[in-house]
Amino acid sequence: MSTTVYYDGTWQGLLTAIFEDYEYRLQSCIIVKSGTAVTQSLFGRTHQVYTDKKKALRVKNGLLKNVGKVALQELYCAFLSEKEGIEVLILRVVQYYMAGEKSVHSNYAHEDVLQIKKIHKSVMRERHRFKAFVRFRESTDGIFLALIEPDFNVLPLISTHFKDRYADQLWIIYDVKRQYGLHYDKSTVREIVFDKSIDVKQLEAVCSTEEQLYDRLWKRYFQSTNIVERKNTKLHVQHVPKRYWKYLNEKEG
Repeated sequence: MSTTVYYDGTWQGLLTAIFEDYEYRLQSCIIVKSGTAVTQSLFGRTHQVYTDKKKALRVKNGLLKNVGKVALQELYCAFLSEKEGIEVLILRVVQYYMAGEKSVHSNYAHEDVLQIKKIHKSVMRERHRFKAFVRFRESTDGIFLALIEPDFNVLPLISTHFKDRYADQLWIIYDVKRQYGLHYDKSTVREIVFDKSIDVKQLEAVCSTEEQLYDRLWKRYFQSTNIVERKNTKLHVQHVPKRYWKYLNEKEG
């Protein structure tokens, strides 16, 4: 008998769901976010998970003990990929890790482990790109705002990088696709959500006079350093895919 497990969509919530899979001995689990429409089998069950930090911590500590920090980070990155069915894949891998030897996380011959490592690689590549492709613009109130639309939910992975790099500035990095962002107030990074009535893209357009000058200077610099005779669009797109261009001011126009 299959069981559809609903959770709140957070990493802590997923770890709680995994704990309760063991606790209640749930069978043939399908883990999905609350509110997701799922076709139920005639004799299927449902189970609602309420995030419990203690249960989540026990799963985390168990993984750290069995397979270590690197393997746990791979699972977290896989979760941030938001791929369809990722929760069930993570559950299967956790079950494999907890039942096996300490070296199981290096078993590339295991189909699920290999899949997790491939997803982790893709998410980390996206993280690396957004360390370079974030473009801040200073608003009239002195806050530097950057809009992004990554394929994966990389904001939690780039938070520390930008906090350290721009420690003396007020900034916001906002994920337009997922409708939440990070706000740094020179001491702490917090998650924020803009009111739905606010047009985020219009906010970015409200730049200070000085920012508009820097914007023009950057475009001129980019144009002056471009050597037309050595133009290699195919190679350029490999390093800077077109899906990122809409928020790069040097690509405007």
